[in-house]
Amino acid sequence: MSTTTTTRTVKPQAFTIEPTPVWTPLPLEGHIPSPYTTPSGLKVVSLHPSFGCELSGVDWAKPIPEALYRDIRDVVDKYGVVACRKTDLTDEAHIAFSSFFGDLDDVRPYIDAGRKHRLAYPELFDAGNIDPNTGDVAPLSAAQVVGNKANELFHVDSSFNARRAGHSMLLAHIIPPAGMGGATEFADSRTAYDDLSVEKKKQLEGLVANHSLFHSRKTAVPEYFKETDPMKLPLSKHKLVQKHEWSGRKNLYIASYVHHIEGMESSESTALVKELIAHVSNPKYRLTVPWVQNGDMIIWDNTAVLHRATGGSYEGRFKRDMRRTTVKDMSSSRFGLNGEGADWRVGLP
Repeated sequence: MSTTTTTRTVKPQAFTIEPTPVWTPLPLEGHIPSPYTTPSGLKVVSLHPSFGCELSGVDWAKPIPEALYRDIRDVVDKYGVVACRKTDLTDEAHIAFSSFFGDLDDVRPYIDAGRKHRLAYPELFDAGNIDPNTGDVAPLSAAQVVGNKANELFHVDSSFNARRAGHSMLLAHIIPPAGMGGATEFADSRTAYDDLSVEKKKQLEGLVANHSLFHSRKTAVPEYFKETDPMKLPLSKHKLVQKHEWSGRKNLYIASYVHHIEGMESSESTALVKELIAHVSNPKYRLTVPWVQNGDMIIWDNTAVLHRATGGSYEGRFKRDMRRTTVKDMSSSRFGLNGEGADWRVGLP
């Protein structure tokens, strides 16, 4: 198995981003299914007509037994996005629960690229805005803040690595004051695939997309990454259309990381990527999930949904301490077309 870690250092520049206006959630379209209780006593409240739910009835203060994990996992497989309120999980419990889903990824590629990690465990990705050197709110000129601006584009975690991500579990330790933004928005890429025309499905079948972390960053902040050429850096290959093994449904595996479609002329490839991103971004496939209090956790399946940060007026002013575990994909498509066992990864400082 290849374990080479590929990193890229971006030369710091004098650059400051602007805070994103507070996001107004899009209105939902269609009938939302009624709440129900599973045989094990878990309460499921649908948040959208086709995906997403809130899950309650779990005593997060106790270790999660295997049988309970299976019940939770069934809900995740069906809904793609599952919000769990006020879990108050410790870092250790967060990691332990996530391990049920499979092999955990870690932040070592980012550390190797020069980023200081402020958290106690490499299995915890720092998705907040806290300066690791001071413990205060990171300035809007900090490299981590500038780079994370790309997280406001619809994406799936780690599709730019040889072995892509499966599930993510994002846990709120400190959220900004109410009304200042910070919600996470999701898009239902399984239903988006279902709604494609027969002709479009035939066109997409077998096509391979090349994913790049650096393409997404350059798209979001082109001035800052103007010297970066994604074509000279690692590209991860994954099919555009895949079977979601845990539900049996087809999925449109598209993201802001897609640099180009293999075998197409540049203009044709760019047009198709834009078309597919626009399709999955249709309001009827989108759901905004707010962070209500510290301790909230959202679980999502990167092989069934897309997500994006929404920013807000808290940026540069109030702490947002968010910690994410990322589970490496455990499906038969986990390595894409990167070679069986490939495990190279990329990171930014």
